[in-house]
Amino acid sequence: MMSSTPHTTLIRDEALRLGFDFVGFARAERLNDEARRLEAWLRQGAHGRMAYMENHFDLRIDPTLLVPGAKSVICLGFNYFNPEKQHDPEAPKISQYAYGQDYHLVVREKLNQLLAYMQAQIGAIEGRCFVDSAPVLEREWARRAGLGWNGRHTLTIHPRRGSYFFLAEIICDLPLAYDDPIRDHCGTCRRCIDACPTEAISPEGYFLDASRCISYLTIELRDEIPAAFQGQTDNWMFGCDVCQDVCPWNRFAQRHQEPAFEPHPDLLQLSRRDWIEITEEVFGAVFKKSAVKRAKYAGLTRNIRFLFPEEPAG
Repeated sequence: MMSSTPHTTLIRDEALRLGFDFVGFARAERLNDEARRLEAWLRQGAHGRMAYMENHFDLRIDPTLLVPGAKSVICLGFNYFNPEKQHDPEAPKISQYAYGQDYHLVVREKLNQLLAYMQAQIGAIEGRCFVDSAPVLEREWARRAGLGWNGRHTLTIHPRRGSYFFLAEIICDLPLAYDDPIRDHCGTCRRCIDACPTEAISPEGYFLDASRCISYLTIELRDEIPAAFQGQTDNWMFGCDVCQDVCPWNRFAQRHQEPAFEPHPDLLQLSRRDWIEITEEVFGAVFKKSAVKRAKYAGLTRNIRFLFPEEPAG
């Protein structure tokens, strides 16, 4: 077996070859400080109706319970930034991350390839791959692995690429050379706080009331969107990019190079009227392999009706 440094270099090089934009390594250990913050967040009900956030608390804060004998958390970032906008400025908006195919599937396939490569090149390794689909506190691991700091909007910011990237992890029992965290560079900036249409970010930042977040309201919430938010959701029908759009660090964002994240040819061309009148057939064609499938046709049309209550379909 080689020492941890050659292992680390080998993994980093292969991850970059597979299309990941950056890679970092953190020691697998219990997250005691983060456990206290998570408890406080849950006590305040900031998770809204996302009851699953209350489940598997111990797994969320201790990677060795997810992978017995875990030594390392390999953290990876995959860019999805696409500066193209929907052609009709009055059309209901969709978050960039959902333009193309479902990132869970696209990124997981690359993670599986990376883990298989590690096992073939290094030897027997116990590991599991995660991409926003298991009880993993991915932003804290990304911070510890030096991928960026967690900004006032609570998203991870990379100093040379901004925040438009997916996070993914491999938790494994292989010792590696670990990176140092990056210090916070938000300074006195409050743009994300001031720009949030529903005031979901606390006045000081670094705390998100998810129950007020437009992404939660349009994706996670299964009930009707509360009438109190009428006129406050800034024309978003699926997700929201406001806090990222205004972040000065995203001036460094570069367009992604992943073909699977290219939007369906019709997606950006649909007009406001097209969205109001969207049929289940069109929904199925445009979002065939998209993360928008999570909301289903009924969920998306609910969101559109909320935006345009006075404009009946048809």
